[in-house]
Parts: sequence; structure tokens; C-alpha cells
Amino acid sequence: MAKAKNEVPAVTNPDDKLKALEAARLQIEKQFGQGSLMKLGNNSAIGNIEIIPSGSILLDEALGIGGYPRGRIIEIFGPESSGKTTIALHAVAEAQKQGGIAAFIDAEHALDPQYAKALGVNIDELWVSQPDTGEQALEIAESLVRSGAVDIIVIDSVAALTPQAEIAGEMGDSHMGLQARLMSQALRKLTAIIGKSNCMIIFINQIRMKIGVMFGSPETTTGGNALKFYASVRLDVRKIETLGKDEDEAWGNKIRVKVVKNKVAPPFRKVEMEILFGKGVCPYGSLLDSAVKQEIIGKSGSWYSYGDDKIGQGRPNAVKFLEENIEIAQKIEKELREKLFPGRPYVSSFVEKTKEQKEAQEKAVEALKKEEVSKDAASKAKKEEADDAAEEKSAASKTKKTETVGLPADDSLF
Repeated sequence: MAKAKNEVPAVTNPDDKLKALEAARLQIEKQFGQGSLMKLGNNSAIGNIEIIPSGSILLDEALGIGGYPRGRIIEIFGPESSGKTTIALHAVAEAQKQGGIAAFIDAEHALDPQYAKALGVNIDELWVSQPDTGEQALEIAESLVRSGAVDIIVIDSVAALTPQAEIAGEMGDSHMGLQARLMSQALRKLTAIIGKSNCMIIFINQIRMKIGVMFGSPETTTGGNALKFYASVRLDVRKIETLGKDEDEAWGNKIRVKVVKNKVAPPFRKVEMEILFGKGVCPYGSLLDSAVKQEIIGKSGSWYSYGDDKIGQGRPNAVKFLEENIEIAQKIEKELREKLFPGRPYVSSFVEKTKEQKEAQEKAVEALKKEEVSKDAASKAKKEEADDAAEEKSAASKTKKTETVGLPADDSLF
């Protein structure tokens, strides 16, 4: 008589247990394919997490493993103009430096090619999509991941992934939880194939406020809770200071990045970085701060020294020295990475910028300056227009008054 399927044999002998387990393994592999069940220690792909550097050694240190983990989902969220897209574009640039293929799904339709180029992104090799709906964006992402050829995908942003039903509907229609359901379904489909293809997806997300919260933070991210669970790393990016004498003469922002979730290293590490207008994250400033922290670069008073050589008085001069001496910067970076991330392969983040990248940086800086000048000119013109209008109104009022009190223009009086 055949055994019932729900019967479980009582196995007590250790050798019989191993034989039963091996028979079960063979059955599972026959049904689901080779590698469906294995011991964790035998799978080197699980033990050794490959990385893509962030472009800032301070952030690499905060992430714990020297960069973003491949084959995982990353979420970068924060308020407006805090540097989220800049951080994501630096990751794209680092992936391309390693020979990887990158894709950018621009759901916000706001990607600036010149700024991306200034950050070191090879825009000639960057695959870009500007989808019309959230479903289209996530289908494109799934197809790119399934190809197995793409190393990094950036989706900017979750808040802009508008469901088809919402686009087809009228303004004011209620679509409760529609975007959350879309994200939940997409992440369920994506998470397995992301791990197999070793592709990394960065979701950029925005912040919203919860109504009626009395205790704790009222802030939350868009797209429901699914992304919070599926993301291996979550970065909270905040602007803390404007760099410059005042807002009229600002040349950058200082930001704080907190790793609020990390499945591959200890979380809750914080790091402060500088983002320069038109140039992005300052890698040389990050290198200097990290090297001082690890005592590779000495600091005595306002002087910085590397070995027996002084490299500058004051932080700006020391950063400028590292920018002008890339070989020394690479040497310091190598020492740092060997100390912070032993056993990790070294790939330098510092390469001399090409003529095109330098021109793109200059154009980006000039564009920002022109934008500020045009804003001032528009404000001035608006003020002058208002003054002219006031003068014309005053003159018209005086003329009307003169005509009223003056003698009538009648030939009969003469």
C-alpha cells in the first residue's frame, strides 16, 4: 500500500537523517532546478557581497562594506533639494568607472544631462527612460533586470510613479492605496530576479507628513510600507547648512546622511558631506576628513600633513592640494580602504577629469549663476514695471483732475 502524502516517517538515526535529507535535496533540485537548496557556507555568492562605491569614502565607511551592495534594493529619501539625485548619480558614475552598464528611469522628467555629466556620468552610455505611468516604469525596470546586463538602475522618484488609473481619472478622484499596491506588487516580482542578476536598484523617494500625529515624527515616505521592508539599505538625506557667506553668495550645501536601515552592516551611522553647486559631492573633502579621522593625515592646529610633508594650511587649501595631486589622493585612498575594508578589491574613485567633464562642470556652474542673475533681473524688472504702472496711474489721475476743474473747451466763449 502506498504511503499517504501527509505521513512523516520517524527518523532518529543520524545516518538515516542525512540520507533522508539528501533524498529530499535531490527531489527539490529535480523539481526546481540546480542550486534550489544548498548550504550557506558553500554558496560564495551569498557570503561575498559585491559593491558599487558611493563616490564618497565617508559614505562608504558609513555603509560598512565600502559601498552599496549589488543585487539589493536601496532607498534614498529626504526633503526637497537635499541631494538625493546627486548621491544616486554619483553611484551611477562609480558603476560606469568599473565598466558597468547603468540605467536611469526618470519618472519626474527632470534629469539634467549637463549636471549628470559634470558629476562624472558618461551620458553617452547612460540608458534613460521617461515613462508615462508607474506601471510602465516598473515594467521597464523588470525587463532591464531580467536582461542580466544592467548593473545599476535608478528610479527617480517613487512619488512620481503615477498609476494608470489615476492618469485616466479626473482631477479630484480618490485613489486610496493605489500607488502602495502598485509598489508592493512590483517589489514582490523584482526582489528575486534582482538577487539573481546581481543588479542594484536605487529608489529615490520623497517625504510626506502624516496628519494628526501627536507623538513621534509625523514624516513618512510615499508608496506605502513595502519599500521599507524590501530595501536592504535606506539612507535619510538632510540639508543642514548652506556653504557661503550668505544665500546670495552660496557655493554649496552641507548635508547629513543617516543609514536608517542596513541589512549588510550595522545601521544608524551618520556622516556629513559637502555638495558643491555644479560639481556634486566633494570627494576630496570626504577623503581628507576620513583620513584625518583614521590618523593617516595628521592635523596640527590649522596645518594638515601627510607623512613628513605639509599639504596645506586650513581645510580649503588641503582639499585643493589633493585635487591638484591625484596620485597622492589615490595613495591615501588606497591606505584608507585597506584599513577600513580589508580584503576588498581596490578601485580608485579618483580619476583625472576629461576636458569634456571639466567643460560640463563649468557650464553647470555658469548655468546656476545665470539662473540666479535672471531671478534677480526678473525681480528688478517686475519692481520697475510696478513702479511705472504706479507713476502712470498717478499721472492719469492728475490729468483727469485738471480736465475736471479747468475751463470748458467751447468756441462760444471766445
